[in-house]
Amino acid sequence: METNLLILPGLGNSGEKHWQTFWHEKFKNSKRIVQDNWDEPIREEWLERLNEEISKLDGPTILVAHSLAVSLVLHWAASHTNKNIVGALLVAPADVDSPQHTPESVRNFSPIPTSRLPFPSIVVASENDPYASFERKKYLAEQWGSDFINVGQQGHINSDSDLKYWDEGQLILQQLVAKINTL
Repeated sequence: METNLLILPGLGNSGEKHWQTFWHEKFKNSKRIVQDNWDEPIREEWLERLNEEISKLDGPTILVAHSLAVSLVLHWAASHTNKNIVGALLVAPADVDSPQHTPESVRNFSPIPTSRLPFPSIVVASENDPYASFERKKYLAEQWGSDFINVGQQGHINSDSDLKYWDEGQLILQQLVAKINTL
């Protein structure tokens, strides 16, 4: 099955050195969501934009979410469905429930839903991510019914991690596609 990618950046958008930007340039089957306010996100506005973009999809699509956008995916899945969404790659979820880990500007994304996702998913986590504890990410993956992959000491798996095309992430994406194709 040929799948499309819908790339969902988190707080502040993903800059030019972020792996999501490299993937969007590389994968012709990708589309990148654009939010109106990247720095002071309002959950309902982000959800509305995501739902608009999903409603325009014309084929099987994997959501590729980073950081705050992982919460966005969970909030969307808790109240919406769409047959075109066949999976999600959830990278470095930010713990929006923890004032210790995330800024006040994202608190309106709390509480993060802990219900099982209706499609296959993989949570990719780093052991030294400042925006969520490793244990919390592992717990959330279990709640969501997601496979869990530890990528070691990669920080927040963002521009600062200097991953460019993030080859390891592409292999993880291939694992997700293979799992979807067996369903």
